[in-house]
Amino acid sequence: MTEIDTKIDALVPSWLTLPDVAEELGLEVTRIRPLIKEGQFIAVRRGENRVLMVPADFLTDGKVLKGLPGLLTLLKDDGFTDEEALQWLFTPDETLPGTPVQALRENRGTEVKRRAQALAL
Repeated sequence: MTEIDTKIDALVPSWLTLPDVAEELGLEVTRIRPLIKEGQFIAVRRGENRVLMVPADFLTDGKVLKGLPGLLTLLKDDGFTDEEALQWLFTPDETLPGTPVQALRENRGTEVKRRAQALAL
């Protein structure tokens, strides 16, 4: 869990607080921090009150976005910090097209994973 810089904050279209994440996933709010520590998704501190928040695009249909936990593990193994992973996930890539997180949401996870693996080379 980290504080976010303004450049990355501008890339992410919308955010959810931890209680919002819990509601979306149908879990108690106390289960959300362990999910963050397990690498299911990334949470960062935002705003004046430094509230812990998760990109809304990391959740879909009441679940964690398919392929996201494995991709985050891959990026972490490649040496990415949480901030670098967020920046990579939400930065447009003309060759995809769109952002890696958009590609995940469109069930194009294989291509996103292939690109993440290539970053390690």
